[in-house]
Amino acid sequence: MFDLATHPVAARWPAQHPERIQLYSFPTPNGVKASIMLEETGLPYEPHLVTLADADVKSEAFLSLNPNNKIPAIIDPDGPDGAPLALFESGAILLYLAEKSGKLLGNSAREKHQITQWLMFQMGGVGPMLGQLGFFHKFAGSEIEDPRPRERYVNEAKRLLNVIEGQLADKDWIAGDYSIADIAIAPWLNILDFYGARDVVDWTSFPRTNAYLERFLERPAVQRGMKIPAREG
Repeated sequence: MFDLATHPVAARWPAQHPERIQLYSFPTPNGVKASIMLEETGLPYEPHLVTLADADVKSEAFLSLNPNNKIPAIIDPDGPDGAPLALFESGAILLYLAEKSGKLLGNSAREKHQITQWLMFQMGGVGPMLGQLGFFHKFAGSEIEDPRPRERYVNEAKRLLNVIEGQLADKDWIAGDYSIADIAIAPWLNILDFYGARDVVDWTSFPRTNAYLERFLERPAVQRGMKIPAREG
């Protein structure tokens, strides 16, 4: 067990409200999963902006919380059995907050496992593949002349979108009722616009997925969470 007051992360990102869940994040698709979930559940928390610069995510302070140097991460001062708990990995954070709050993880063991499988679908497929698409379409990878890397991730993005489109054939949300699966998946769909990649994946050919993302973005908690932590400047 650790003391937040003496934890190395607190020296760089001091807590003004140490009794609340401490969120260390940046508003990327993975980062906003945690802030949206906290807004949806109403759990009290304090956000800290951790930029993607090496000076932040590779600092000793942040590495003391997440040795994998990725946002988001949390510290819950009132974790299991009342003892503090530190967590990294957005999927693990979603599961923990759902269990802590008793919200957005279904109403039965069967529903929980169905929701969890779609969470894993995002963690293992949608996030990594769309992230690579962004790299090869918008960022440094776009300078590579060989078209095969870009084509690979464009095709994989289309395949994953087709899976989502089919899953939404008879429901508004990915696993039935709104859940952590949607909080995981929808921000990654939204990032396609930032990547300028909607045309290359034929976004308009997935009408149910389009409507799904619109429903998600209309939720007040989503609108708040997408802006947390607030960027500087």
